[in-house]
Amino acid sequence: MSASLRKTIDSTTDKILSGGRIDLAEALALSRAAGTDLTDLIASSCRIKEYYRGSSVDICSIVNAKSGACGEDCRFCAQSSHYSTDAPVYPLIDVDRMEEAAREAKKNGARRFCIVTSGRGIDDDTDLRSIARGVERVNAAGLSPCATLGTLTHDQLRYLKDAGLHRYHHNIETSREFFPNICTTHTFDERTDLLHHAHSIGLSACSGGILGMGETMRDRVSMAFSLKELGVESVPINFLMPIAGTPMDRVTPIVPLEALHAIALFRMILPDREIRVCGGRGTALADHHPRIFQAGADGFMIGNYLTRTGLDPESDLRMLTDLGLSIRPA
Repeated sequence: MSASLRKTIDSTTDKILSGGRIDLAEALALSRAAGTDLTDLIASSCRIKEYYRGSSVDICSIVNAKSGACGEDCRFCAQSSHYSTDAPVYPLIDVDRMEEAAREAKKNGARRFCIVTSGRGIDDDTDLRSIARGVERVNAAGLSPCATLGTLTHDQLRYLKDAGLHRYHHNIETSREFFPNICTTHTFDERTDLLHHAHSIGLSACSGGILGMGETMRDRVSMAFSLKELGVESVPINFLMPIAGTPMDRVTPIVPLEALHAIALFRMILPDREIRVCGGRGTALADHHPRIFQAGADGFMIGNYLTRTGLDPESDLRMLTDLGLSIRPA
């Protein structure tokens, strides 16, 4: 065990629990933790999560409301028209199907439900009106409505907020430095600008990204600090699920301890934010995935992802019971 790193873990933990925040140098030092130091870091991140977020777990779910044929070239994405994959392609589903998916999510313990569409944005007013009705149905089902619809205009965001939208989700995906390796059809600043727009009209903002795309631990720290500067309320952490036909189909998967290390770093940097683990937790963490809560996560996505099958909801709920964790109420 490194005495200096042990001291850094202790001092940063005390600082955060006292209401302070760690700086970049401290976070980078923590990113080098290994062995018993990493065990101690994970234990510290759990303490911080308990202090700021309690022991209940926030569950969300999504519906892939419009799939495929996206003109963006995100190198991880099965729905990009730049790559040949077996992802389904279909137009916007009807409002009844949105409501049905929301009610099923509620049965699984979700308190948040997100309507997700592929593409750069919504350029069809008919689709926008249908999504607004979907937001109203999600609210009526007793869930907090979220949306992931790409780059919307200020007026479009306002229209959906007026329909009852609570939160807008728009991932920054990775660090500013690594972003050009992930996408070339839009910029990192375009993504952050939209989050500023969402906040400016009173929407809650949800943003995170995907880990295991070839980025370094320093990139992950940089990404977490960007999210801190943006002031997002919720941070979804996904792990790359390589998809045949995309440029990232042969990327070496992240290993469980590295994934837990990353979650712990995000909690240390974003102590009072929602940190939820979403896509890829079953594959990246394997038998270790219940440890996400020990590492600092206080939420997760239940059910299926956009184009991939998720873990069995019954097993997820049983996991929470086994761990003695409660579901955060609506």
